[in-house]
This record gives sequence, structure tokens and C-alpha cells, in this order.
Amino acid sequence: MAATPANTPHTTDTDVDLIVIGGGPAGCAAALTAAGVGMRSVLVEQDDVLCRNLHRIPALNNVLGGHSNGPDLADSIAKDLARTPLCHLELGRRATQIRAFDHHVAITLDTDVRLTAPHAVLATGVGPLQPRDVPWITAPPELTLPPLWQEPINAEGRTLLVLGGDRPIGTFLRAHPDTDTQLLVAYPANDDYKVDEIRDDPRVTLLPVQHVTMHPTQGPTVTADMESRDGQRKTVSADAAFLSLGSAPTAPPGDLARDTAGYCPPSDQHPRIVVAGDLRSARFQRIMTAIGSGSEAALRAYYVTR
Repeated sequence: MAATPANTPHTTDTDVDLIVIGGGPAGCAAALTAAGVGMRSVLVEQDDVLCRNLHRIPALNNVLGGHSNGPDLADSIAKDLARTPLCHLELGRRATQIRAFDHHVAITLDTDVRLTAPHAVLATGVGPLQPRDVPWITAPPELTLPPLWQEPINAEGRTLLVLGGDRPIGTFLRAHPDTDTQLLVAYPANDDYKVDEIRDDPRVTLLPVQHVTMHPTQGPTVTADMESRDGQRKTVSADAAFLSLGSAPTAPPGDLARDTAGYCPPSDQHPRIVVAGDLRSARFQRIMTAIGSGSEAALRAYYVTR
């Protein structure tokens, strides 16, 4: 047999009916639904645990099953998936390319292993935007800020500057109902409708802006110059700065159809690639819609094969 050329992925016979890329609620739902109809799957997740982002959500009020926080829901999903022998987990592995052919899909991993199956469900979700990703913020190129929702923070008695008015701010406030944290929320016109749920919270000061210029961090505080919608300018200081700018798709390169924002509309994809979860559109980024779309994706692959 001829030697494999350098840098050529090694194809592994996975002997599965479905490859699922992404181990969040949508990907896990796809694998569980596939198992429920007798399909064998392999689930590839770049983190070392399933549903990593759920562990960062301290309060839930919009999911079925009585789960009031993200970690409990994540543990429940992981236990459900562990009970099925029809799904093999590849944790800590990242898909680096997806290719679609007439009769199969090939997924290359960061280990240079290539997995093949008749269909693939793509549910890699989205990641947080940074100040450099939006036109209404000017910031030092090296500035990287944490999302308000991503990690537990010491918020008691502090003033936090929040860039963007995305809805996780409401989640943060519900999760810390008794904290005396003050949030200075600077947001563009496109976020006007998103701040309605926090408008009456006394801990929130809304700052509708045209533009924000972040200063380089010096000392224990952060400062920013703000231009309001009517052209007035002022400088704001806070103990720390966090993001609530929204998210951007994190799909791997390859045979995927993307819209101008980078999302992957399901109707535009190759017949052997089914897109699920937040990767479909910015409009349906909810846990319950992700779970439903993951289940639907697996069933679509199931019925096509039959």
C-alpha cells in the first residue's frame, strides 16, 4: 500500500450513521434523538465537557423540566447522553474542516483524523463578539474583555461598564437579585429593544450612544469616552468592563453556505449537512429552540436514509 502523503488526514472507519459537531444543547439533542431511532453517532466537542456554556448561566427561566440554572441543566443533559451506548463522544477535539460529497460527509479533526458518515449535524454555536468586531466601539487592538455572562465575577459594591445591551444582562441581574452592583450599560441604537427588560432596574444606568472610545487600561479602573446620540460627549469610569455585544458564528471552514453575518441557514446547505442550534440564525438563540432544532436535525437524517 502506498505511503500516506504528509499532512494528509487519516480516514477512520467510524461505522456510524451520523457525525454531530458541537456538544451544546443542540448537538446533544441530535445525538440523543438519533439514538432513540437506532442511529449510531459520534459527537465531536472541542471542550472537555458537554454544554460548557450552560455552566456559565446562573439563572434560567425559559426552559422546561424545572431547571432554574445552567449547571443543573447541563448535568442532566450529560447524564442522558451517557446512558446511550449508541453515541461515542470525542471530547477535547475540534473540527477543522467539513466536506460534503454525493454519498457521505467527511469531517477532519485537529488530530488530522478524518471521520466519515452518511450525514453530519453541525451545531457549533456562536462565540462572543469583542470590541474590535463592532463599528461603534474604538478600542486598543490588544483589548479583550470577558462577556458579562461567561465567568463568575466579584460584582458586589462595584460599578461595571457593560458594552452592548444584549439580553444576558437581564440574566445577570436575575442571578444576583440582592447585589448592589451598578451597571453602566452603553449600547447602540440597534440594541434599543433589548434593554426594555432592564430599563426599570435601579442598578442599571442606560447610556444610549453613537460611539464609544475605550482608553488603555491603567490602574484599577477603566475609562471610556462616549458620544451620545445627540452628539454630546463625556468620559465614564468604572471598576471593570464587560461585554454584552452579542455573538458571532463559530462554524469550521469547509463546504458550508453562510450568509453575510456568517450564519449558516439550514435551507442553503448541502443535503448531507444539517445545521442546528444557534448557528442557524441570530433570531432563535434560545436553549429550547436549540434543543428542538437538534432533535429535528437528527430526524431529518434518519428519514432521508429510509
